Amino acid sequence: MKTILVVEDDAIIAKDLQCNLARMGYNVPVTAQSGDEALRAIEESVPDLILMDIGLKGTMDGVEVAHHIRKKWDVPIIFLTSYSDEVTLQRAKATGPYGYLVKPFRVNELRISVEVGMHKHCMDLLQGQRERWYATTLESIGDAVIATDAEGRITFMNAVAVAV
Repeated sequence: MKTILVVEDDAIIAKDLQCNLARMGYNVPVTAQSGDEALRAIEESVPDLILMDIGLKGTMDGVEVAHHIRKKWDVPIIFLTSYSDEVTLQRAKATGPYGYLVKPFRVNELRISVEVGMHKHCMDLLQGQRERWYATTLESIGDAVIATDAEGRITFMNAVAVAV
């Protein structure tokens, strides 16, 4: 069962999210109302996904918390917020979120966002594994390997090519 951390400063909304996510088959053992609570919860148990409100209690907003999370953990974040202005959107985008739901939203929209966010995160992990495998393979080849882009600019050289 996938675990989701809900970071929401409104206790009623947090409880509603927790109940709806449980009905969808997700585990939501705790919720957090502030950035500090969220970071402590993640330290104790890293969730599979985080639903993050932007307006939080405490000294950090959800965007700041997301920046801290991205530095230390590889956990997909979906923002849940009543803020839809351009400045907030740009700040949120800089954290690489897996979704952005504007309140109020429907339960089905929440379900779709969570499913798509988790799926995209799995695909990103697989792509990263493939890229590491390809890089290791190209570095291990005993012949010089040089790759170029469409304009003929070199984009990759393995160690043998560099030594030549």
